[in-house]
Amino acid sequence: MEKSTICTSCKKQITNTQGAVRFLCPNCSKVEIVRCRHCREIAARYTCTGCNFSGPN
Repeated sequence: MEKSTICTSCKKQITNTQGAVRFLCPNCSKVEIVRCRHCREIAARYTCTGCNFSGPN
């Protein structure tokens, strides 16, 4: 069974959602950050669970 993909900011399931992105934390490069299209557009804040880095900005 495949694990569903959840937005790091809003916690919504985004599997097969257009405009979503996945990237490693820009600070520690150890934790994957997942962002849905809506959270990207409104620049919703996310926090890395590994190092507590907060972005964007």
